[in-house]
Amino acid sequence: MLRIGLTGGIGAGKSTVSATFAECGGIVVDGDVISREVVQPGTEGLAKLVDAFGEHILTPDGALDRPALAAIAFSDETKRQTLNGIVHPLVAHRRSELIAAAAEDAVIVEDIPLLVESQMAPMFPLVVIVHADPELRVRRLIDYRGFSETDARARIAAQATEEQRRAVADVWLDNSGSAGELVEQARGLWYQRILPFAHNLGARTPAHAVPQLVAADPTWPDQARRILARLNTACGHRAVRIDHIGSTAVPGMDAKDVIDVQVTVSSLEVADELAEDLLRAGYPRVDAITSDVPKAGTDAALWHKRFHASGDPGRSTNVHIRVDGWPNQRFALLFVAWLTANPGVQADYLAVKRSAEQHAGIGGYAEAKEPWFLDAYRRAWAWAEATGWRP
Repeated sequence: MLRIGLTGGIGAGKSTVSATFAECGGIVVDGDVISREVVQPGTEGLAKLVDAFGEHILTPDGALDRPALAAIAFSDETKRQTLNGIVHPLVAHRRSELIAAAAEDAVIVEDIPLLVESQMAPMFPLVVIVHADPELRVRRLIDYRGFSETDARARIAAQATEEQRRAVADVWLDNSGSAGELVEQARGLWYQRILPFAHNLGARTPAHAVPQLVAADPTWPDQARRILARLNTACGHRAVRIDHIGSTAVPGMDAKDVIDVQVTVSSLEVADELAEDLLRAGYPRVDAITSDVPKAGTDAALWHKRFHASGDPGRSTNVHIRVDGWPNQRFALLFVAWLTANPGVQADYLAVKRSAEQHAGIGGYAEAKEPWFLDAYRRAWAWAEATGWRP
């Protein structure tokens, strides 16, 4: 099962994307629909809202007067938090019931208006944000949904900012054009990325990718932060620490477009316990790779690890699970610090990588770099001793 988080500001076009995913075969769990369901007449939710805001939020027939409630809740931050504190837990419970009833191979699209505000993004292997310029959204709310301009601007101001949404977005769908253009974007995303992702998780296999050396991408740190948040949610207290490692963690360094992450655990037994949780988070285990190449003068057994890789064809990611204090765990952290502090070493390593890529082919890339790494291991620890660096 693949769970996708879908959100966007009011008037951005999220409903169009949600409907398109449903037409493509996704099971849509719509937060707006559920939020209405849990406050129907006779429900616990409606009773709690009346207790909090008074009976004047009801229509003459006893139903919730949503505009009356919105006028109160969205005019005051404390009242808005009260509203969310009542409705969100009820919506979450109902959402869990719907997901539990879905087939194991389903693609679940969780349409959540306040996904960013409620800090739910790390719960999903993929987060899709639908965006449109605020002024365009104001016009849409006035023209198509009957909002006053004041109400439209108040609703937009009460939601997450563009910057906050970009921080959690794995996919950013721009809806500044026509509805038809947005539908085509959504369909392309579904068939080119979402369905292959779901297939890979069902088969418990990583996405097939042959990344090439590319110029340094200034968004790599932001992408890594999203991945780390997702892994932290999946691993919880079982992770001692989680770090962005490898060449993409070195500022300004050209690298293969792969985010490498190290999850530090207390033992390999704990690493094995994480396998199913990491699969649900989007990272199937690669059983064939369970050890790094030991360096001279170290115990080979202390270079064992567990290795996972992303099933998402749109974001190549390697997850190395290593034991706290073992030489491979410490060297992964040291290597980033050493390269960052020594531009000359960066240039040397990049030349080695370019040569390895050119002459070694896909399978021999890592092996071609290994002689350089054997010497680098010694040099890096000498630098650590001289500078006082510690993990």
